Amino acid sequence: MLQLYFPDRLDVPHRPSHHNEVMTNKICLVTGATKGIGRAIAKMLLEEGASVAICGRSQDAVDRTVLELRSETGGKVAGKAADVRTHADVAGLFRFVDTHFGGLDVLVNNAGVGVFKSVSDLSVQEWHEVLETNLSGVFYCCHEAFPRFAARGGGYIVNISSLAGKNPFAGGSAYNASKFGLNGFSEAMMLDKRADNVRVSYIMPGSVATEFGGHDADSGADWKIHSDDIAEIVRTLIKMPERTLISRVEVRPAKPKR
Repeated sequence: MLQLYFPDRLDVPHRPSHHNEVMTNKICLVTGATKGIGRAIAKMLLEEGASVAICGRSQDAVDRTVLELRSETGGKVAGKAADVRTHADVAGLFRFVDTHFGGLDVLVNNAGVGVFKSVSDLSVQEWHEVLETNLSGVFYCCHEAFPRFAARGGGYIVNISSLAGKNPFAGGSAYNASKFGLNGFSEAMMLDKRADNVRVSYIMPGSVATEFGGHDADSGADWKIHSDDIAEIVRTLIKMPERTLISRVEVRPAKPKR
């Protein structure tokens, strides 16, 4: 296991303020960021000058990704293993962010799982794993983020949902339920918090070339959405003027496989 040393706090260096450096000096947390969409978003945020905390279920994977991202971007990045299904893990993750960065400005809820079976074949444990990761985990993270946002005068939450949140399909009972729920949760939370200078957006990708669902990361890369494309959307959302909110983004492959 890699042993990493972090100082008590990773202070963000002062940089000149320019109109195109919206994320400079921002502190961000990306869940499920050891691969795929989450990793691409974390890398983009670091390239934009933000300080970034990441999590994943495996500390080894988190440590490896932290070293890689630091090498690739030269940015301020730290990570801690956390299972977002467990509120105690989430609370510990946010304390970690407090310790290393001293606050929070942007939360990207990306951690997610998919189990694709008919209702009759789906186990109770599998149902709970999907719903608790994709929906309850997002609630736990948002709930922890709000007092941090309040201390800094506002914040931004981006939830990574799916087109499965509006298009049911056979074998998708648990996943569809979690993403339909996530979309409704995101909409209601946006209405709850907009007066508190907290913006909430959710992104609904179609087929993305990642390892999600047991796929090979390169499978369909010639026609599927790429993780970097989703990161580019997150970049655009956060850089919008604060007076403007793009609350929902649907994303599809331009030329899906026939």
